[in-house]
Amino acid sequence: MDSASQDINLNSPNKGVLSDFMTDVPVGPGVASRAQAVEGLTEVEEEELRAELAKVEEEIITLRQVLAAKERHCGELKRRLGLSTLGELKQNLSRSWHDVQVSTAYKKTQETLSQAGQKTSAALSTMGSAISRKLGDMRNSATFKSFEDRVGTIKSKVVGSRENGSDNLPSSPGSGDQPLSDHAPF
Repeated sequence: MDSASQDINLNSPNKGVLSDFMTDVPVGPGVASRAQAVEGLTEVEEEELRAELAKVEEEIITLRQVLAAKERHCGELKRRLGLSTLGELKQNLSRSWHDVQVSTAYKKTQETLSQAGQKTSAALSTMGSAISRKLGDMRNSATFKSFEDRVGTIKSKVVGSRENGSDNLPSSPGSGDQPLSDHAPF
């Protein structure tokens, strides 16, 4: 049957309803005689349904052919215009990103995150000031001054002995005041 002369009913309630598991199965007199008649249908009704089924299947084939032709034509037009799949993808992503940026949800989220950043920055600044103040208070405490004096005394003993030409640390009591060897294992 010529696809141009077929009667395609685009007002059918099943228009555009295609499922992945549907296949084109030819229905002929041999197939009809082997199938069991559905209860409640007369032979005439069954024949009418089979004829309608064959017509719908032909329409589906025609629509697939038309769609394939349209897709080829679309591809040819895009090729002639220099449009590529990558270009279209970039354009779609750009358009989508723009749509996201102008959306109310994005603007609210951006505003909320900006406020959270400002509050976090203020909190960290306050915390840094508090830590500096506490370290300053601690440095002025008697305990820290005593510790600082002891470290200074040890440092002057170490540095003082090096200035006198000796690289040896002061020895501990009972060590016999023997210098450390230059070939120490550590």
